[in-house]
Amino acid sequence: MRLIVFFLAAALVLTSMDPAHSQPPKAIPRIGVLWESTIAPRAEAFREGLRELGYKEGRDIVIETRTAEGRSGGMSALAAELVQRNVDVILTAGTTTTQAAKRATSTIPVIMTFVSDPVEAGFVASLARPGGNITGLTNLAPELSGKWLEFLKQIAPKASRVGVLMNPTTRAHRVLLTEMIGAAKTLALELQSVDVRDAHALEGALARLKKARPDALVVLLPRASGDQQKRILEFAAMQRIPAIYHWREFVDAGGLAYYGASIQEMYRLAATYVDKILKGAKPGDLPVEQPTKFDFVINLKTAKALGLTIPPSVLVRADQIIE
Repeated sequence: MRLIVFFLAAALVLTSMDPAHSQPPKAIPRIGVLWESTIAPRAEAFREGLRELGYKEGRDIVIETRTAEGRSGGMSALAAELVQRNVDVILTAGTTTTQAAKRATSTIPVIMTFVSDPVEAGFVASLARPGGNITGLTNLAPELSGKWLEFLKQIAPKASRVGVLMNPTTRAHRVLLTEMIGAAKTLALELQSVDVRDAHALEGALARLKKARPDALVVLLPRASGDQQKRILEFAAMQRIPAIYHWREFVDAGGLAYYGASIQEMYRLAATYVDKILKGAKPGDLPVEQPTKFDFVINLKTAKALGLTIPPSVLVRADQIIE
């Protein structure tokens, strides 16, 4: 019996001396998330994507979220805070948050989403070979242009003139406008592009748009700030102009229609990028992906306020109907 006890004690001593058993537990990866504003569907879609990959929050990963609510100065500070927290990867949404993350770090991997032109913004060298610490997903898809006009024509069959609110200094907007010009000819529509180079130019642009009196409107401008979004929505409502938006937030806030990259799909894919990074992949080697799944969302409450009756042929194509 004493011999057995001796061997058991010896085994315990040897086990405790084994480097594999003496190492501290591995730290749980920390994912930093940087939002302009809290958007519940995006956050939940990202978490769902991680769950699908087998990650359990608190057990396998820790998610640290920072929200700037549209303040670029605050966003830079929050990005720096995530870097100080020594997160393993940062998820961003849109150009402004990605710029903040880029300024804050050149070493921590950054997964961007909903960036219209990551090459022009200087985030990546190319879509195929990003080359730095940033990769992820763009929402630019030139084929969207024709669909916007097609939906507007179906929603407002008598429309002949379509206004386009855009920033001509943004290459993505120029690409989309070029595609739209071709589609407009096919649909016998006249385009009236109105330039908005920055937030200060919005009121002047809306005044020019009012004078042009378009029958429908395509808004390429991002949300930028709650005030800018609110002002555009107010204008469309007051002028009773059916409008389709490049950014989903407008429709959630009362805009008529959205057609663009699927939020659910984009954040599910963002989770796969995070998974690859945590498993050792380098962001510079992961190609930037373009959207392949799109959502059409229509707000029937807004349609009613505009005096529009949405045809069943349009409703049946909607991925979501807001009532």
